[in-house]
Amino acid sequence: MTTTLFSPLRLGKLELHNRIVISPMCQYSAEAGRATDWHRLHWGSYALSGAGLMMVEATGVSPEGRITPGCVGLWDDETEAAMASALAFARQFSDMPFGLQLGHAGRKASTARPWHGGHVAPEAGGWQVVGPSAIPFAEGWQTPLALDETGIEKVIADYSAAAKRALRLGFDTIEIHGAHGYLLSSFLSPIANRREDAWGGSLENRMRLPLAVFDAVRSACPSDFPVGMRLNGTDWLEGGIVPDEAVALAHALRDHGCDYVDISSGGNGMAKIPVGPAYQLPFASRIKREVGIPVLTVGMIRSPLHAEAIIATGDADAVALGRVALNNPRWPWHAAEELGVKLDVVAPYRFGATNQYRPTFGR
Repeated sequence: MTTTLFSPLRLGKLELHNRIVISPMCQYSAEAGRATDWHRLHWGSYALSGAGLMMVEATGVSPEGRITPGCVGLWDDETEAAMASALAFARQFSDMPFGLQLGHAGRKASTARPWHGGHVAPEAGGWQVVGPSAIPFAEGWQTPLALDETGIEKVIADYSAAAKRALRLGFDTIEIHGAHGYLLSSFLSPIANRREDAWGGSLENRMRLPLAVFDAVRSACPSDFPVGMRLNGTDWLEGGIVPDEAVALAHALRDHGCDYVDISSGGNGMAKIPVGPAYQLPFASRIKREVGIPVLTVGMIRSPLHAEAIIATGDADAVALGRVALNNPRWPWHAAEELGVKLDVVAPYRFGATNQYRPTFGR
């Protein structure tokens, strides 16, 4: 069977062997921003998954940019060395490309690990959060410090510095986290951004920081190195980011040299989201049609046949797997089996892949 899901995809100079991407998923298992043995295990597992690309979890460009105290970072020589060690361990078993998602949590930072819940106050090991305006994410959340010009310049410089470290580490692509209500997303959303200066108000002004960060990362990388951005197709809230604005941002990103966009949604407030299989696909497919930029889609894509249909119909260029990949790191194997594709599986595991050769014992 000929499939589109297992056809190559080019992002800048990077060619993926198939259209399956392991989505960046926070592990909350770092120590002072440093990757640990857990990351060696986690990344190594996905290196053997058969996916076309693995994106490493949201990585703070500064200590205050982490979502939780357990989130990984890339802001100094210690965090760089720890990430280099974990990445080298995972890469010794596979030539699968690795990408890195760089992020700043903004007003949603200094929270506890999800299984603990709540917030971490500065006096308990947390930190002062920042945002476009002094508007907390929700009732009971910390009120952010509205960034001034110096603070905004620091954010842009932190992204640039982290991108340079990512290049030294040998990552194959960088994705900027501009979704889910984190700092760049909150600057774009009128829900969080009530500024009256050049960084707020009109859509052009609200796009200014995401584009400035993109330009800084783009400038830090070789011209053919793939740089993308994850962004919200909608906030799912009245007065928030709407699909027209997502299309406008994607247009601007393309014009600034963006190689791909990864379309998600929500996170700028407590929204009721109509979750279902591929529930974010309409936003991705619209951007693909209207902007003409390679698009990744994410959100409850569980069936290989569904993933194949998404690519075959041209609604997206790749599918990004999150929770389903946590549940089943070998999902690409099973997708290949279901679609009748022979997937190249690392030699010691070939006996477990039904579409590989079957040895004849005793002969």
